[in-house]
Amino acid sequence: MSGIKEIKQVMVAAAHAAEQHSRTILFIDEIHRFNKAQQDAFLPYVERGAIRLIGATTENPSFEIISALLSRCRVYVLQPLSEERIAQLLRRALEDKVRGLGDQNITADEDALLLIASYSSGDCRSAYNTLEVAAQLAEEGAGRTGAAKHIDKAMAGEAVQQRVLMYDKSGEEHYNLISALHKSVRNSDPDAALYWLARMFAGGEDPLYLARRIVRMAIEDIGLAAPEALNLCLSAKQTVEFLGSPEGDLALAEAVVYLSLAPKSNAVYTAWGAVKSEIEQTRQEPVPLHLRNAPTKLMKELDYGKGYRYAHNETDKIADMDCLPDSLRGRVYYEPTQEGREKALAQRLEEIRRIKTAKRGKA
Repeated sequence: MSGIKEIKQVMVAAAHAAEQHSRTILFIDEIHRFNKAQQDAFLPYVERGAIRLIGATTENPSFEIISALLSRCRVYVLQPLSEERIAQLLRRALEDKVRGLGDQNITADEDALLLIASYSSGDCRSAYNTLEVAAQLAEEGAGRTGAAKHIDKAMAGEAVQQRVLMYDKSGEEHYNLISALHKSVRNSDPDAALYWLARMFAGGEDPLYLARRIVRMAIEDIGLAAPEALNLCLSAKQTVEFLGSPEGDLALAEAVVYLSLAPKSNAVYTAWGAVKSEIEQTRQEPVPLHLRNAPTKLMKELDYGKGYRYAHNETDKIADMDCLPDSLRGRVYYEPTQEGREKALAQRLEEIRRIKTAKRGKA
């Protein structure tokens, strides 16, 4: 909740302490919540060594911390705890009489603690909260029956209620999961694709966001190898809008499985990128005269449309006529693959090139 004014007060005090040969350790929790100006305020004091800055964040610092400050820091990544480690900490919590539940004389089965651990997704704080609920259930059960307070697997399952999902719809995990989904589809792995899709649904992701990304997969990774994939994905999107959940969810699952099993081609995606790069890096060429319309007498006198050959009047409906600017003549952008329906397009393109070459030879 600190503002610039408070930060500067702390910095002035730290600078004064530094003059007395004392270094200030400044710990900032949720440092990603500080804006650029607030983070900038730390920079000169960090550079001079007046403070030792320690920041904690649940976000990716590459996106949330200004580069000048990040370059002067060392990043430590805290990994989720293993289930075995969490179970060990839960046992300790049951035994610790000062900070835990040791004074309540509650015992627990090992499989009950492992169940709680597995549902915590590596977050021990969540596991502790679940253990407290289970302890309360055990105490209530003992009060009714007079038996010892004991947590079994069934009681642990009741306490869990629902799995703690590692998911943030606007944070790094959001992008990690959609990346996993997209790359699973690209690698033709329907099982993994379904898993990551379900993870995002369970985390509360907007189905329309998923629909948009799935449509993009059809365009980027399937392309003309299976052009019907795009229609299928658009239909799934319409199902989401028309029916909602759960039918819309299932429609997206069907689309994901189809994309995973469909032949893959990024030939158009690659060609489109090459064309855009060409346009950005070269001068804007004028349209060749023979491709220009000539609706007026003046335009005809300026040779607009001169030399144009109407394809429908040509043998094979193909004219030996260049349609690119002179400086780009012969340039090839689209190279179809041998996958799915694009294999037939590759054969057709080869036939067109052969016909043009033959006509050019006769000319």
